[in-house]
Amino acid sequence: MRLYLTFVLTAVLAFAAGPPSPAEGAIAAARQAVDKNPGQFEAYNSLAAALARRARETSDTAYYGQAEEAIAQSLKLSPGNLEAEKERVWILLGRHEFAKAREAAMALNRRTRDDIMIYAYLTDANVELGRYDEAEKSAQRMLDLRPGNQPGLIRGAYLRELFGDIDGASDFLQKAFRMTRPNETEDRAWLLVQLAHLESVRGRLDAAETLLEQALKTFPDYHYALSGLAQVRIGQKKYDEAADLLRRHVAAAPHAENYFYYAETLERAGRLGEAAETFRVFEERARAEMNGSDSANRELILYYADRAGHPDEALRVAEMEVSRRRDVHTLDSYAWALYRNGQFAAAKAQLDRALAVGIQDAQMFYHAGEIASKLKQSAEAAKFFRQSLQANPASEYSLPARDALNKLRS
Repeated sequence: MRLYLTFVLTAVLAFAAGPPSPAEGAIAAARQAVDKNPGQFEAYNSLAAALARRARETSDTAYYGQAEEAIAQSLKLSPGNLEAEKERVWILLGRHEFAKAREAAMALNRRTRDDIMIYAYLTDANVELGRYDEAEKSAQRMLDLRPGNQPGLIRGAYLRELFGDIDGASDFLQKAFRMTRPNETEDRAWLLVQLAHLESVRGRLDAAETLLEQALKTFPDYHYALSGLAQVRIGQKKYDEAADLLRRHVAAAPHAENYFYYAETLERAGRLGEAAETFRVFEERARAEMNGSDSANRELILYYADRAGHPDEALRVAEMEVSRRRDVHTLDSYAWALYRNGQFAAAKAQLDRALAVGIQDAQMFYHAGEIASKLKQSAEAAKFFRQSLQANPASEYSLPARDALNKLRS
């Protein structure tokens, strides 16, 4: 009787909370399959995939641990089965263990040369490690094997953005969105957030806002959409609204880096006491995970370089992080830490390497301008400040870039 009442109560609570998400539905179906046929490894693979998908829906990395348990059972039943090994790579990527993911994906690629998703995982890992030539080859191979496939379009879009082709990236994402079924609400919301991001980086805040509001209607309280809409509000200088959105974002996804952006926004809103406390929480959490693969080290570098007055610590963290990955964003953080420590030539070398990829990023251009100014390269500094303004006229770097240009002209 007690078990029956527990079942009824669970059902009532689930109904009250609304319909299950795509991942929740997939988890329930996979668990039923496991219960019905516990000796079938395929059911555990489906369960692992659904749990990993739920991790993205919720930003709760605990689901990766549950997915690993399902994979272990699958491999126990069928050692070496390909789908389980692929899910293991996906979990490594989700946990930001990019070097391990790359190694595992390369091994699977040697085993089977025409699997679309193995190339997708190779692309993801190589992008995060800054191996952009290899990432491009993997993404192109996906599209050669099956022209117009959705995973290939998504990876191609990200690479196009990195290479400075924002229009091309948007075109690929729109194609991917049109291929996504209406019932795949989280996938659709995720794609809308990515499209909104592209509009934001071009300074088209109204277009970004429309897309993000659509994402929140598609998948209510989606953590990625809350963050994206907050960035739009910051661009609109509606700082209290942005802070409220980021408060909800932190509640849904309490990761260290999210506290950093929440604290910055509280500061912009003039809520200095709350900002100081939130920065304290950020630093505490970020330092607790700084030696792990999934860290907030890039934010920690900026915090020590620009706010806490510890440029030496910023550089120490940056050197640790750049030893693990050399993507453009990590190189930018490293360059800025070098700049704050007076190592201007070394800073320029790192940022030149990042910008050579082709990325059109207002922050990176602004950093490059400041570094060039310290090296007395006035013409190059002016060029970078103009590029910062052109890349995103609504960014937080627009005002300091204009001020810097005016000083160079005077």
